[in-house]
Amino acid sequence: MYREEQLKALLEGRRILIAGYGREGQSAERLIKRLVPKTRYTIATQVENGKWKTLGGEWREDWPFDMVIKSPGIPNFQFSILNFQLTSLTDLFLQVYGDKVIGVTGTKGKSTTASLIHHLLPGSILAGNIGIPLFDILDDIREDSIVVAELSCHQLENIHRGPHIAVLLNLFQEHLDHYENYMGYKMAKMQIALRQQAGDHFFYCTDNEELRSLVASGRWPVASELHPYSINEITDEERKLMKACPLEGEHNWSNALVACRVAALVMCQPISTFNFQLSTFHGLRHRMEKIGTVAGITWYDDSISTIPAAAIAAVRALGRVDTLILGGFDRGIDYSPLVEFLKANPIKNLVFVGAAGRRIHSAAQPLSHSVTLVEDDYTKIVPWCAGHTPQGGVVLLSPAAASYDAFKNFEHRGDFYREQILKL
Repeated sequence: MYREEQLKALLEGRRILIAGYGREGQSAERLIKRLVPKTRYTIATQVENGKWKTLGGEWREDWPFDMVIKSPGIPNFQFSILNFQLTSLTDLFLQVYGDKVIGVTGTKGKSTTASLIHHLLPGSILAGNIGIPLFDILDDIREDSIVVAELSCHQLENIHRGPHIAVLLNLFQEHLDHYENYMGYKMAKMQIALRQQAGDHFFYCTDNEELRSLVASGRWPVASELHPYSINEITDEERKLMKACPLEGEHNWSNALVACRVAALVMCQPISTFNFQLSTFHGLRHRMEKIGTVAGITWYDDSISTIPAAAIAAVRALGRVDTLILGGFDRGIDYSPLVEFLKANPIKNLVFVGAAGRRIHSAAQPLSHSVTLVEDDYTKIVPWCAGHTPQGGVVLLSPAAASYDAFKNFEHRGDFYREQILKL
């Protein structure tokens, strides 16, 4: 294993608690068993009401740990133990392999952009929040390897070393149930740049006001070389590239722009080199995914949309939307931009789902130009959409809300939506 001794040095002789036993917790256990089999470790899983339970019994405050490897979804504030190092798989991985990593984060677009960069860099390794734990790729890493890592705010909040190339796409209100406030969320994202070193590179989008203001404030200096980018400030060659981009919407063109600029930097080649490769990229599932034409109607699945800005961008990208499905789990984010958009851009049919949907529906009244349905059951929602959308029309699921009130995740929601469409 490449750089095995450096990795072992971080774990050897430690008394480790693995907090959370999902995909990353299990990966952490495999890593310990493989590299430092004699190291003491315990696994803890969270139970109801914020209480913890170890796989070997009840939680004790006096467990003698000096390192906690935390799974991404667990907030830092849930730990009351003192005198320990709080870390994560992402933190450990970047400490050893950070110089090999292109890290991509942002409230929206990070999976698509990471996949685009991976597509443009043949032989690169894709991992991270996209569903492949970073330590599951150890056997694939070599001296000349490039790792493209999608990184969530949860994965970034405890890192000590940033990736060699960092990409921060945008910042919008999200995960407010995980942080004390919006600034806490933004600073978790900013760790991708703040933990970089001289000689590293930081790409960030100036079209996003929150992000532009945060970097421009100068309150948190970045040691790496800055690469601001804007879809409104592109070269003629880049404009040709955007025409070749198979993805719909200005937000996706922005993602493609930074992906090509990163690839050009890594390969030391002109950006026009990537025209053909970009044209062959296929979008990811549940991200403005065209399901097809069923019952004379074109259906789109944008279940990944969990914030207002994503739903607005999806509607703008398609141009025509006759029926829009909104709502789900309510995380308390500000829906006023979406409400203003719905009032300024009337849509014929609107479906409001879950607590978030009801809050949007209430705030948007009156909606005299729209026919509305307030319903939580997709087995009823999809037939209603089919009955109210005109032939040749478009139905879009772009909820602007999380899915956890009724589904395991956004993929589960999108798959269930597709199943109901195919039953028509």
